[in-house]
Amino acid sequence: MAFIELSKQTEDTPNHLAAFASRPAILAAWQQLNGAIKESMDLRRYELATIAAARRLRSSYCMLAHGGVLAERFVEPEVLRDIALDHHAAGLAPVDVAIMDLADKVVADATSVTEEDIERLRRFGLDDGEIVSVVCAAAVRCFYSKTLDALGVQPDASYVSVEPELRDALVVGRPIASR
Repeated sequence: MAFIELSKQTEDTPNHLAAFASRPAILAAWQQLNGAIKESMDLRRYELATIAAARRLRSSYCMLAHGGVLAERFVEPEVLRDIALDHHAAGLAPVDVAIMDLADKVVADATSVTEEDIERLRRFGLDDGEIVSVVCAAAVRCFYSKTLDALGVQPDASYVSVEPELRDALVVGRPIASR
């Protein structure tokens, strides 16, 4: 279910892509920007920053999608569940916690980011370009997540198959679509 018609949607078309069917140029521009950000950083860090941003935004769709990448490539499902619930208590490396903290802070109130927040990442060895990428990963998530949620787009029904405890930790906003 969505507030708009998910036109041009086939069974194989994810809801998030169908939402942009009437504005393909906007989707293409976002994909290009997001792709440039993603290419500029370590994929694991990108996914951690994205999860932190999605959690703050209460974006179930992004939590499920990017949680899936983390679980498939980087962490066990139990660890992902812990990260989704409280990344400070999930046993992550301090640099990962700092990345997630910054991404969360960017989404919550970018004006609250301080020089100390940036210095914290520098102390972990991130250079200015890597820090810019973390900030951009969080900021670009705001556009996509807010657009989907404002249009009433629900995560695809296929996410129902995610293990229940993990699914409960990742569904932080809109429920999974029934079909």
